[in-house]
Amino acid sequence: MREILRLVVVLSIICAVAGFSLALVHKVTKAQIDYQQVKFVKEPAVKRVLTGYDNDPIKDRKELEIGKDKYGRPQFLLVFPAKKEGKTFALAMETYGKGYHGDEGVMVGIDVESGKLTGIGITSHSETPGIGAKAVEPSFTDQFKDIAIQEDVKKKSDGGKIEALSGATLTTNGVLSAVNSALKYYKELKDKLIS
Repeated sequence: MREILRLVVVLSIICAVAGFSLALVHKVTKAQIDYQQVKFVKEPAVKRVLTGYDNDPIKDRKELEIGKDKYGRPQFLLVFPAKKEGKTFALAMETYGKGYHGDEGVMVGIDVESGKLTGIGITSHSETPGIGAKAVEPSFTDQFKDIAIQEDVKKKSDGGKIEALSGATLTTNGVLSAVNSALKYYKELKDKLIS
């Protein structure tokens, strides 16, 4: 009996030390992991949809709270402003839509002055290779350039301008959902986004 009690105490101490060590490593590396995510995943997408700026949209990025998720945790919209001589002339924001295998991250560029989309870039997806994964190709993403922000972005089959990906309707719908979410947030939060 004493031997079992001793083993329980030793294992409990080992688990506590391991848990504390993992928590400490997570806390110490979180900022670097977040930076790597922004630098190597989001920055290329921002550069795809924004041009002609004299600031650093990555450093000037903002997080705006846009509500709560189903668990009551706050949700944030990540916004990258493009400025020329201190004035915001375009924005990129990352939103998400539900694809076939999960959420698709979409960076949506908006020209504030013309009121049109500058394009989109896919930041994350887990779609089927060769089918839904074609959402990252320019033949699909280039269709979103110069669409007026006043209109809903829809597939051609629904009266819109976007040619759906063949065999990947859910992927297409996820991207369209993300783009329309970005447009909705832009219209609702325009003053906060531009200031």
